[in-house]
Amino acid sequence: MKKVLVVTSSPRKDGNSELLAKAFADGALSVGNEVKILSVRELNLKYCIGCMYCQSHDACVLNDDMNGLYEDLQNADVIAFATPVYFYSVCGQLKTFIDRLNPLYPRQNKFTDVYLLATAADEDEKAMDGALTAVQGWVDCFDGVSIKGVVRGVGVTDNGEIKGTRFIDQSYEMGKNV
Repeated sequence: MKKVLVVTSSPRKDGNSELLAKAFADGALSVGNEVKILSVRELNLKYCIGCMYCQSHDACVLNDDMNGLYEDLQNADVIAFATPVYFYSVCGQLKTFIDRLNPLYPRQNKFTDVYLLATAADEDEKAMDGALTAVQGWVDCFDGVSIKGVVRGVGVTDNGEIKGTRFIDQSYEMGKNV
């Protein structure tokens, strides 16, 4: 059994990327994994100030919800990031969240597998390349960590439009196979 942490960054409740996250979580649960879903939208989250306090302390100097999350992140075997793609990259909510993961660098982290679940109105799968680059940039900071899978949910705009598509099935199957 693996500990799976799914981070959804959609600003819309039940947005398309959040539905991918739920499908991924359902797939991981279906084979007996322990799954926790974290919604960035529900966090009190400040911007990283680049002070590097976290590199010599067990927490971030900013007093918000992130300090309570580092242990879950550190102890997860798998982390899946779900994001809508805005202007060919991850949404601002996910970028802010990833920037705040700096305290993980000096720690002994368990995670090795990272997944990206992305949605966009654009029909071209290349629209996801910037989002993948953003997540890959974070992954590259850790030894032995890699992106194991990507769902590129293209051509979906309206809230919930992704329901019943092959992208939901892909996300579920990916979750089953973590």
